[in-house]
Amino acid sequence: MNFNTKVIHGGQHHESATGSVNVPVFLTSTFAQKSPGVHSGYEYSRAANPTRQALEDSLASIENGARGLAFGSGLAAIDCVLKLLNPGDEVVAVDDLYGGTYRMFTRLFEKYQLKFTFVNFDDVAKIADVITDKTKLIWVETPTNPLMKLVDIKAVVDIAKGKDILVAVDNTFATPYIQRPIDLGADIVMHSATKYLGGHSDVIAGALIAKDAELGEKLHFIQFASGGILGPHDSYLVLRGIKTLALRMQRHSDNGLAVAKYLETHPAVDKVIYPGLESHPQYELAKSQMKESGGMVSFTFKSGKKEDAIKFLEKVRVFTLAESLGGVESLANHPALMTHASIPAEKRAELGITDDLVRLSVGIEDAEDLIADLEKAFS
Repeated sequence: MNFNTKVIHGGQHHESATGSVNVPVFLTSTFAQKSPGVHSGYEYSRAANPTRQALEDSLASIENGARGLAFGSGLAAIDCVLKLLNPGDEVVAVDDLYGGTYRMFTRLFEKYQLKFTFVNFDDVAKIADVITDKTKLIWVETPTNPLMKLVDIKAVVDIAKGKDILVAVDNTFATPYIQRPIDLGADIVMHSATKYLGGHSDVIAGALIAKDAELGEKLHFIQFASGGILGPHDSYLVLRGIKTLALRMQRHSDNGLAVAKYLETHPAVDKVIYPGLESHPQYELAKSQMKESGGMVSFTFKSGKKEDAIKFLEKVRVFTLAESLGGVESLANHPALMTHASIPAEKRAELGITDDLVRLSVGIEDAEDLIADLEKAFS
């Protein structure tokens, strides 16, 4: 199947009892057994639920993986990956990553004797410099949040090859419509399915997709044993969102490029960070690795003043000042005060997350209305 067909039909089956075209929401905690240990494949909904199974099969299909798993949040999915590791293992992670991921790495898992090394992945050779015989995982975000840096997934995979190191890619910003890390050699793909996969700002969810069945089974055991599953109704909402993913991501990308080009010409704007602009330092990598450039745009002010960013964000009306991203509606965010506040100020400064940085999640409204809203907010 091609992608537009996969998001609707990939891994999906009509419900066997009634022929229902849409998977029903199976609101049950347990399932009747014919005899002790003899059942239809479902025993207890923490282990498997037909609605969640339909979503997990869809996730595997659209990312070209062997096994999909759905979690109660993106962070629950990351938690599951880290539980593959043992005390003393080391993780090499991209330095510019989501604040919640950084918080989990440094404030939760470091105390269990996992070591995290944060590296600028612009030069992937720097990864090889910090790998030791204890390195078991390389954690990638591309594009990164919020500085929209890109990571050459194939190059990272080549560095890990033959070293018993897993490569995991947070594909939240791009989605499988734009890039498919497993096709580029990654072992695990992670999504905050709250974002583009759900697509309507009405659910909190996470996802993992494993490249092979053996790894998928290990992750499923941790999911089952830890219990961070996604409920059946939320599974239904994400599955419904996936069906329109291709249409939405194309519109997000078209609008994102229009907004980025507008911002590049505005006299109050200093730097616009968007992979689809030729000014992006990794524009050529974007063209080779990504089908489109997505709906995430970050920019800074020529004044460099936090006050100007706050004033701007207080004046938007079509854009909504809110955390999160990836919904059909456009959102605006101040990373230093909102999504990345958990990262220490000195670390933010080192990364380039300045106090005048604004991150936009460009929705699927008419681009002309979005640009008009931004113009008023600058005035």
